[in-house]
Order: sequence, then structure tokens, then C-alpha cells
Amino acid sequence: MKVLLIGGGGREHAIAMQIKKNPRVKHLWCAPGNGGIEEIAECVNIKATDLPKIVAFCLQNRPDLVIVAPDDPLVMGLVDALEELGIRAFGPRAGAALIEGSKTFAKELMAAQNIPTARYAAFTDADEAIAYVEREGAPIVVKADGLALGKGVTVAMTLDEAKDAIRAALCDHAFGEAGARVVIEEFLTGPEVSVLCFTDGETIVPMPSAQDHKRAFDGDKGPNTGGMGAFSPSRYYTPELAEQCMETIFRPTVDGLRQMGRRFQGVLYFGLMLTPDGPKVIEYNARFGDPETQAVLPRLKSDLLEIMEAVIDRKLEQLNVEWDDGAACCVVLASGGYPAKYETGHIIEGIHAAEALPNVTVYHAGTKQYAGGVCTAGGRVLGVTARAGTLDEAIKRAYEGAERISFPKLHKRTDIGIK
Repeated sequence: MKVLLIGGGGREHAIAMQIKKNPRVKHLWCAPGNGGIEEIAECVNIKATDLPKIVAFCLQNRPDLVIVAPDDPLVMGLVDALEELGIRAFGPRAGAALIEGSKTFAKELMAAQNIPTARYAAFTDADEAIAYVEREGAPIVVKADGLALGKGVTVAMTLDEAKDAIRAALCDHAFGEAGARVVIEEFLTGPEVSVLCFTDGETIVPMPSAQDHKRAFDGDKGPNTGGMGAFSPSRYYTPELAEQCMETIFRPTVDGLRQMGRRFQGVLYFGLMLTPDGPKVIEYNARFGDPETQAVLPRLKSDLLEIMEAVIDRKLEQLNVEWDDGAACCVVLASGGYPAKYETGHIIEGIHAAEALPNVTVYHAGTKQYAGGVCTAGGRVLGVTARAGTLDEAIKRAYEGAERISFPKLHKRTDIGIK
């Protein structure tokens, strides 16, 4: 079996390692891949957003399965294009991926399905948006409507912060077309939880809960990033809450999309806030989260390829998906200055030393191979993940691994999983 994996981050490295466990996989390509993926797959120098080149590659090489991991190609319709050519692909079609591609669409879906979420309003005019936040007051949340690499959200603690975020999106075009509309939401309080679910459009199989850390610095301070680390399971997500979320959030979302003719087949990510009024949706993603995937997939005991095929064939209800009962923690090692300006090309030391620790895996994100080893090639460079029987032990072991790795201007948070 020949498989093509689209993407090149830590999430894709985690997926690739799981896929390689299946003996049916005789060849694995990854486009574009990274320095770590290159050790287990053939990397193809095609950007994940270059749909014409991906389609041409598939027509020439005829993979038996294409796994589309990042958000952009999903929203752009890569799965649609492949399926129309008779090529099996894992991931939602563009109509369903819109649940991540447009926050306004997601909010309208939640309203129609009576799914609990924050009050909101959407604007394309900066003056109207500013007048709204002046009426509502702070704290308040300002979001770019479209895809902004996880960086289009501002939790504004003051009115000035909210106004700056509005102007950045609508006047300065900081997020391009993704910020041509902003969604302004009420500020919710409570622990955040991420729950990723496999779904074939009817059957829903939740993965173990997780939590990521979006802010760049300890204590949840600094700018939003793509994620500085994650752990699984959440300390707050009880079986009772899981049952409540299935009935009030997961099931209505999947059913609502199907009833709209936007059947969702793939991984649907629910970003939740456990508020005093109960769990509420703060965001949807139409794919595996990053870095949550690096904390969740290592706990998967079942075969990931079989799950993906069952999702495509709408036979997910026939599978018994198993997870280990322990915990996992992923600590992201980033380039100093991320998510703003940062340097690349620094030599990385200590990866093998970290992986010599029991149950520690180092996932590559922004890396590339050079003649003497591996060097930095992005903002988020590595994800050091440890599994253990308890969350506290997993956190301790992940940091032990992270301490063994070094490169100039390395930045990491020291409080992943602790709050």
C-alpha cells in the first residue's frame, strides 16, 4: 500500500509514525515533510497548499491513500479534488471543513443546532466593530474569521487591546483575507479542554481529552502561538462531562453538518471551555490539532490506518478504538522570538539523548536535514513527548527529555501541564 501524507509539522510526524506501524504500508511519501519525517518517509518538495502539484503527483504516482492533515488544503478543497479523480483521501471535503474556515459559519451552525457557545457578533467595518466593543466592554475576544495559522485570536483584557486587534485585522490587513471579517465574542472563564473525534459523518469516536497552551510565555502570557505544548488527559474532563458534551455539542455538530449536506468525514476538533454554566464551544478545527496530536496519538493502541479507512468507508461503528490508560505530555521547543521574528539554520544537539529516555519521542516540526545532522527551519522546532502512568510523571519525563536538547536561542515554556 502506498500512502501520501500532506503537511510538514509535528502533527504530521506523529501521524507518519503511527501510519508506519501498519505492515501494509510499503511506501510513505510526505509533502513537504521535515527533517524528522525524512527519516521514515520519502519527502516530496511540494507545499501543502499547492493543490495542482499535489494532484499531478497523485496522478503520476497513484497513492492508495492520501491523508490531508493541515487546515488550508482541506478548506481549499484538496479532498474534493482527489476524490473526483478516484483517489481515496482522508479528511473532510471543503463544504464540511468550512466549520474551521469560517468562524461566522461555525457560529451560525451552533445557533441553528442550539450548541452552547459564547455570545458573538461579526463585522467587516472597523468603526462598527469598535462601537460594539465599547458597548460590551472588556475583557472581550476578537477573532479573524478565517484561517490565520492559530494566531488570529486576541483575548483583549482592555478596550484598547480590543480596538488594536480590530484595526490590525480590518484596517492593516494583518491576516489578509482571513481577517476581512472579525468575530467578536464574550469572554468566557473556566478550564479549556480539547477533544478530537474521529467521525464518518454519523458515528463519533472521541479521542482522550487534551489541553494545549497557546501563549508564548509561562503563566499564559505573551502573544498567541500555534501552541507551545499539550498534555492528555485533561485534569477536569470527567466521564460525566464527556457524556454531556456528546449529547449537547458533538452529536448536534456532526448531525447538523450532515443535515446541511456537509457530511464531515475525518477528525473534528472541539475546543471547549468548561464554564460555570457548563461546557461551551470556543472553536472548531477540521483536522488533528497541533500540538495536541503529539500528546494524544502516542496513547493510541489501535491501528490508525484502519481507523482512517473506516472513516472513509463510513464503517467507523464497526471498530473498537482502544487507548492506553496513562497520560502524555508534549513540550514544544521553539526558536527564540516565535511567533514574531526568529532565526533558522541553527544546529540541533541532543535529540538522540532525549529519545534514549523511556517512552520519550521527539517529534520534528520546523527542522531540516543537513550533512552533519538536523538544524532549525521554523518557529516551532520540536515537540518532546513523554508517556507515563500518570500526568505528573509524563510532565516530568517530557521536561527531562527537553533538557537534553539544545540549539541557539531555544525557547520553551516551563509550565506545560502544570496549571
